[in-house]
Parts: sequence; structure tokens; C-alpha cells
Amino acid sequence: MNIAIIGYGGVGKAFVALLEKQTELLEKENLHINIRYIIGRNGDIYNNEISVCDAAADPALDLAVILTPTNKDSGQPGLNYARTFLSAGKHVVTADKGLVIHGYHELKQLAKEKGVQFTLGCTTGGALPSINGGIMDMAGSEICSIEGTLNGTSNYILQQMEDCGCTYKEALAAAQKDGIAEANPALDVEGWDTAGKLLILCNVLMHTNKTLDDIEVQGITHLTPEDIKAASEDGCKYKLVGRAVKQDKDIQLTVKAEKVPLQHLLYQVDGKNKAVRYVSDTLGELVIMGGASGTTPAAASVLRDIVNIHRGYQF
Repeated sequence: MNIAIIGYGGVGKAFVALLEKQTELLEKENLHINIRYIIGRNGDIYNNEISVCDAAADPALDLAVILTPTNKDSGQPGLNYARTFLSAGKHVVTADKGLVIHGYHELKQLAKEKGVQFTLGCTTGGALPSINGGIMDMAGSEICSIEGTLNGTSNYILQQMEDCGCTYKEALAAAQKDGIAEANPALDVEGWDTAGKLLILCNVLMHTNKTLDDIEVQGITHLTPEDIKAASEDGCKYKLVGRAVKQDKDIQLTVKAEKVPLQHLLYQVDGKNKAVRYVSDTLGELVIMGGASGTTPAAASVLRDIVNIHRGYQF
């Protein structure tokens, strides 16, 4: 399989290293992945001055891995890259939430017309198989609600506040020192990363056409040590929860810090872990929990999609 990698940041570098590490395992799948192009932010860095359009036009190319940074406002430039490769009849695997937020239905239809796959398992929790589980294991049922703790950074910060009794700012500084939080953590702690993941899950699995404007979003930055202590005294923990609930003919979407009681499944989701819970009309509940955080697990979720395309699974 000849692939192009578009975007060569932390996940891109981890993906290249992972391919080398997993060579023996991939050989057992009879899958031989050849990196034909790597196109980074400053143009091509692997093959002589190739453009995205040139790579898409290469008849030997089978698949594009799009790892561009998430742009929640427009989905660009990843959205146009995905259009280009799918239009050329190439499979697309992406970790870029922005292009899925703004173009999922269009891109899925384009992939169908061209007879290729468009997969996005990395976009809704990295290693957490939330998309794949929803598509495969809830097939034939109607999902009535989705709820989850989908952002490992916020979850880690909240646990720091619980364990140490520290302020939000102190917990954030500790998370940044440990490499858990970005230098600018706004997307995580203000709830927008969770909102993007919730939106993707809702549009893919509940067959809606919602936008970020349809979600009521509140992060964790307002929480104080007193809030955390009061929740603990009530036998609860604060979790940043994304929720989509079918009500009459519409679906209500919220992201907010909630007090979760001991008996709730999300109570046990600590540190960088994540979890999602689906409730359906006929299959009951499905809970998916765990999934490591970081660049290597994210790269591994991209590789998971590629392996499943190779196996012939339809998404």
C-alpha cells in the first residue's frame, strides 16, 4: 500500500516511527505500507517539491493520511486536502477533527461515489475506539443518546484538583509540566475539543447535520477548590461531560462540567483516560472506556484504520 502523509507534526512523526516498529505485525496482515510522500507545513519534506494535487494525481498512490492541525472555524486546509484525495479515488484516513466537523457528510458521499473509504477513528478520542464501536457494534439499532468524558487533558486537571486540593491554574501548570496539557490549552479546558468530538459522534452515529453552534459549551476553568471539595463531600467528582440526547424530533447537545456520583460509570474514568456510553433502542447500552493518550496512541489509531481498510471493512 502506497501512502502519502499530509501534516508532519508530533502525530506524523510518531506514525512514521510506529510503522517501523510494527513491521513484523503488519507483515502478518500481509500489509506492506510504503511512504511515498510526506508533505509538511513548509512544503514537501520527503519527495522533491511534490504538491498535494501532484500526490493525489499519482496513479500508484492508494491512501492519504491527513494529519493537519484542527481548525474548528473552517476545517481548512485539511478539508480541501481530503476533497482532493477522495476526488482522485484515494482512501483517506484523518486525525484532523476540523475537516470532519465541517465536511463529514460531503466527504462521506464523495468517498462512496469514488468507491473508497473515508475513516476518522482518531478524531473522537484517539486510541478510544468510539467511532468504530458505534458503527460496528451498534449496527441495526438507533442510538438515542451519547455521553462521554472525551478529553484526557481536562480529566487529568480535574483529578489533580481532587488529589491535591489545588487551584485550576496550579493543576494546569502541573499538567503542562508533565506534558499533558499544551502551552495553549484553550481548546481542551474551555470544552471545544470535547464539543468537536461530540459533534462528530452525533453526526456520524445519530445521522444528524449539527454544527458547533448547536452545542452549549462550558469548560472547567471556572471550577474552584471549593467546588471540588463540595462535590467530594457529596460523594461526587467533577467530569467534563459531552452529551447528545434525542428529545422529540431534535437532539440536544451540551458540554459542561458535571458532578458525577459514585454509581455513574464516568466516576471511575480518571487521569488521561476517556470513556463514551451509547444508549440504543434495541441493543441497550454500550460503554467503551480507556484508550491511551499521546502522539503514539493517536498514531496507532490512524494505523488501526489503515489495517481495517486493508481487511476490507466498510465504514
